Order: sequence, then C-alpha cells, then structure tokens
Amino acid sequence: MSKKTLVIGASTDPTRYAFLAANRLLYHGHEIELIGRDQGQIGGKEIQTSKPELESVDTVTMYISPKRQPEYYDYIVGLKPKRVIFNPGTENPEFEALLSKNKIEPLEACTLVMLSTGQY
Repeated sequence: MSKKTLVIGASTDPTRYAFLAANRLLYHGHEIELIGRDQGQIGGKEIQTSKPELESVDTVTMYISPKRQPEYYDYIVGLKPKRVIFNPGTENPEFEALLSKNKIEPLEACTLVMLSTGQY
C-alpha cells in the first residue's frame, strides 16, 4: 500500500541519506513530497524550499538536525500525518512529545532499513 511521504531535508547530493531514501521510497511505489534548503529534483519530483500546503500525508521522514526542527513543529502537526520517522541523528524528545500529544506517532527508526525489511 502506497504511503504519501514527506521527506524533510531532501538533497540532490547522491551521498546523502535523504536522497537515497527519496529514491527508495519511489522504487517501493510511495508518493513523495520533498522539502530542502536548495532547489532541485529527485526522481522527477521538485524539492520545495518552503512549506507547501499538502494533503493526505501519511508519513514525514526527518533528515534535519534537532536544532533545525522547531521551525517545522507547527507545520508538521498541521499536516496531521500518522507518523513522523526520526532517522538516526534526528531524534528530538521535545518534538516527539509534541507529536504524541497531538496523536501523531513519533518513531525513532531508519526509513532505509524499514523499506528494505518490509516494515514501512
């Protein structure tokens, strides 16, 4: 089943995990939205440099450090995703508590591992 996924911290740099995750999500048939610092494309999908209005986001996967996350708190809560994946290095207890309070599942995991093991 396809899960619309927002990748925050998207990059066109093929050595970045966000780039690998975006491509792997597409490979597994998931629709993606991308937010990053720099414009570009991944798999034909534009990287947004703002906070676009999105609907029906199932999952948000984080690839930005905890110190950069506060600017996204209200935006992500407003999207009402089912879950937010905190990839290694992005764990943020403050944001995870806020998500739980808003009935959004915070998940400390690795999107790439989840996809490769069928747990996504």
